[in-house]
Amino acid sequence: MRDRWADWLLERRFAGDDAQREKFLGEVADVRDRLLDNAGPLEGLTLLDVGCGDGLIAFGALERGAAHVIFSDVSQDLLDESRRIAEELGVVDRCRFLQAPAEELGAIEPAAVDVVTTRSVLIYVKDKRRAFEEFARVLRRGGRLSVFEPINAFFPVDRDRLVSYDAAPLRPLLDRIRAVYERIQPPGEDPMLDFDERDLIRLAEEAGFDEVHLRLRADVEATEPRSWASFVNTPGNPRIPTLAEAMDDVLTPEERARVAEHVRPLVEEGRGVSRLASAYLWAVKRSG
Repeated sequence: MRDRWADWLLERRFAGDDAQREKFLGEVADVRDRLLDNAGPLEGLTLLDVGCGDGLIAFGALERGAAHVIFSDVSQDLLDESRRIAEELGVVDRCRFLQAPAEELGAIEPAAVDVVTTRSVLIYVKDKRRAFEEFARVLRRGGRLSVFEPINAFFPVDRDRLVSYDAAPLRPLLDRIRAVYERIQPPGEDPMLDFDERDLIRLAEEAGFDEVHLRLRADVEATEPRSWASFVNTPGNPRIPTLAEAMDDVLTPEERARVAEHVRPLVEEGRGVSRLASAYLWAVKRSG
């Protein structure tokens, strides 16, 4: 069996919905391209991709001419998958695979890499200060950092909504469902919720990056129609249960039926409002 990181990244986040898979892969391809654009020219350089997953950013860097890429992740299963892909592509001789969290990159020598990239990783890291310090430590003078992170704290939680859908008449049931998630991810304490875009700039400066840029994007838009099965069976991240699992835990069959009766038409007809924010940060270590 795969660990929870690999299981979520490769399977659970799609819930068997091919349309959702294709939509997501298209969106993250755009993120990859912009993140690598922000990293600058890569020809002949050594790049460290922190939290590489199955290699989205790392393989993109190799395609852009990086001479050597270090794939780093907490999940050995995802590193194994990345190695498998690298072997299929015939680029494994330009790759190194390292099992390590973002805040503990001690296996990499100081000033050993030219570029550090990371995508949607700091949201899982409690000690973000230490992670930025590690990014700066492993970078050579003049080295570049390129980061993409969701900013989950940007929009306040609307307790009358179930994800993107108005469910105010179900507020007592929503509170019980939400309590399942808040036990796992306490507001203001969980790494996904304890920072915003200003913190990213501050942490980069404090870690020793002399030039720092950040672009924030926030979108409020209508949801697209989606299958009910996909909606209730897709966990938002590797640490939390699906909505179906959470409802099974705290609601009676009759209460689950009430939720489905109200929310399912909104999901399937695309009558919700999505609120998402994210930030691209790129920086240069000019001294040290």
